[in-house]
Amino acid sequence: MSRIVSVGRAVPARTSAQADITDAFSQVMASGGELDGTRRQLLHRLHGNTGVRTRHLALPLEEYPQLDGFRDANDAYLRVGLELGERAVRDALGQVGLTPQDVDVIVFASTTGVAAPSLDARLVEPLGLRADVKRMPLFGLGCVAGAAGVARVHDHLRGDPDGVAVLLAVELCSLTVQRDDTSTANLVASGLFGDGAAAVVVLGDRRAAELGLPGPDVVGASSRFYPDTADVMGWDVGGSGFRIVLTTSVTDVVQQYLADDVTGFLDGHELRSGDVARWVAHPGGPKVLEAVTEVLELPEGALARSWADLAENGNMSSVSVLHVLAQTLAEPPADGDHALMFAMGPGFCAELVLLRWPDAQGAAGVGGGPAREAAAA
Repeated sequence: MSRIVSVGRAVPARTSAQADITDAFSQVMASGGELDGTRRQLLHRLHGNTGVRTRHLALPLEEYPQLDGFRDANDAYLRVGLELGERAVRDALGQVGLTPQDVDVIVFASTTGVAAPSLDARLVEPLGLRADVKRMPLFGLGCVAGAAGVARVHDHLRGDPDGVAVLLAVELCSLTVQRDDTSTANLVASGLFGDGAAAVVVLGDRRAAELGLPGPDVVGASSRFYPDTADVMGWDVGGSGFRIVLTTSVTDVVQQYLADDVTGFLDGHELRSGDVARWVAHPGGPKVLEAVTEVLELPEGALARSWADLAENGNMSSVSVLHVLAQTLAEPPADGDHALMFAMGPGFCAELVLLRWPDAQGAAGVGGGPAREAAAA
């Protein structure tokens, strides 16, 4: 197994109220000559229904109309993304007394900008990472990349039990808003998605035992790819940059597949839904969270952390579920309890990650919830 010992978070310093962002982005789209009165009213209504109160955007609101195409937006992605990424990694390492020289592998997830060398490579020297650090950039996973990144780090550390790994996610969704696109998808995206970064420090099991740092163990993970769903969510990449592809079918996929996937995954670990003490869900949006609550038959308040993060930050794509994970680490369940971390994204696909807080003796084990105890009896 591997152990998650810290999550560092970073968001742009500017905090903007949703109403102010709505006004600013309506001006951005109006500058493209396509936003008539009817679409402007729709924009305001859609923004008001996102469940978002505030967001932290990469640029001051007055600078968005000045972005002249994809190059300007991507230059801002590089500049702001590097600053947020460095802050998040330093925060995560500093929480547990580790230094950049301790890091053996860095996994980098992002789908809102393009860079070669990627941002993780550009951070090696500023952070002071070792010259032999292993890098694994992940692109194209979108919202699922936070959970998938934890799973891929876990996969790596199973073969490197003495290793120290960092997962870094950076997303600057606001830079992808299209000024000449008044489709409902773009209007929704301009009101839902936010900007931020998160870094997760994960230790191989021998390194975790050596350092004795607290945190949940990654017990296992499961990836699910759904057929004939490529057009549900993603980007249409062209001369103006990243044009959002977003359909109402997202909730349909949740309703069709998620319950069976979660039940089957938990069954494989001799657990049931009632054995899960914390649900670490990606806050995709109100309809997605409502659908998740319904199909999994979750108790009231089970996704409270996800709802709160959505309200405070918006949907930050791959970053959001890691912010929810940070809140979960700050208010952990009892020793021996489980958490299920999950997200869905372009593909269309899902990633499930089972976590367990070690018991008082430090043993993580597998299962151990009421379902297993009943079976043993």
